[in-house]
Amino acid sequence: MLLIYDRTPSYVPLKILSIEDGKQLKSFKHLLHRNKKIDFIEQFNEKLLVKQENENFQIFDVRSSELIEVSVSKFMTPSAFIFLYENNLFLTFRNRTVAVWDFRGELVTSFEDHLLWHNDCSTNNIYITSDQDLIISYCKSEAVAEDGTVGSINISEIMTGRCIAKITANDPSLSVPGRRNGYSKRSSDWSTVPEALEDVTALFYDEDRNEIYTGNSHGLVHVWSN
Repeated sequence: MLLIYDRTPSYVPLKILSIEDGKQLKSFKHLLHRNKKIDFIEQFNEKLLVKQENENFQIFDVRSSELIEVSVSKFMTPSAFIFLYENNLFLTFRNRTVAVWDFRGELVTSFEDHLLWHNDCSTNNIYITSDQDLIISYCKSEAVAEDGTVGSINISEIMTGRCIAKITANDPSLSVPGRRNGYSKRSSDWSTVPEALEDVTALFYDEDRNEIYTGNSHGLVHVWSN
């Protein structure tokens, strides 16, 4: 566990504690650029990720004290991270785009067709599979106008960036099943495919059933299944 203390003008005091017993494992001061805002400090195992406003991205190994710097022109401050513990990589989200990085500061993957719906990255609309090989997200759809409210669900390979499947409003293979006997209008609302893909606010993938669940701003939940 990482403890971050109030910064001084030139450094920030940090402590790493054991989650099991609270024992202090390391205490150190990370040097900072004076009068520059700290954009983020994140810990991933023995790696410390530090970014200050308009400064290079730093990857600091707390065991070996090795410091790697990535140019500010190459790595700009993301709005969110997702760490991929199985692959020793991390995802960044910025201006609707997704990228995969390693801890040498090198870009591993950029995605060919995975423009997120939300500019500020709502992770409610993003699912990473347990094998950490696929990312499923609510994305901007090419099938609607730029200012439209209907998106698509894109499924992409994390290591290659290739989009392998997509749920779109104009997909002729998608259909809404008819109302089953015993279902009343009061107990179940039925949407068209475009309506179900409108303003999605939450997304989940059931890996056992191979089904995607989405919820939207109208309070409706939809199940996407083969």
